[in-house]
Amino acid sequence: MSIDVNNESGTEVDEQAILDIARYALARMRIHPLSELSVIVVDAEAMEQLHIQWMDLPGPTDVMSFPMDELRPPSKDDEEPPQGLLGDIVLCPEVATQQGKDAPTQHSMDEELQLLTVHGVLHLLGYDHEEPDEKAEMFGLQAAIVDGWREEKGLTGPSPAPTVS
Repeated sequence: MSIDVNNESGTEVDEQAILDIARYALARMRIHPLSELSVIVVDAEAMEQLHIQWMDLPGPTDVMSFPMDELRPPSKDDEEPPQGLLGDIVLCPEVATQQGKDAPTQHSMDEELQLLTVHGVLHLLGYDHEEPDEKAEMFGLQAAIVDGWREEKGLTGPSPAPTVS
């Protein structure tokens, strides 16, 4: 799996954890190991510009996903996954910091960025949360992936509650 993490935000973030959880999420979703992903960490101003340009919504947001080859997880266990470019995930540590503070189970900016990375990966794979059943599926998968990664890493304490909407 080729995953690039590019921090343009000016904020120190745990880039290795972002890389690790993205790799874990893609493996768990059975995405071809030669697929490519880019994760870009930007400041609030850059995120606001992207949010306005692509969503026509004001203010910065937490995560945005820009799919390329529209890869999807294989539908059958024995099906060979396609290889390709997943696309870009853009994260904003300033928004992540606030969301971590506002969450029912307060958590750090880095824990929120890990959650947002998984959220972004799922969006790249075609998952959405517009409808209640879609939201239940996506957020259930998101929690299972974050919990599985945290368990594998030996991290203790509660997993971050989903704060993305």
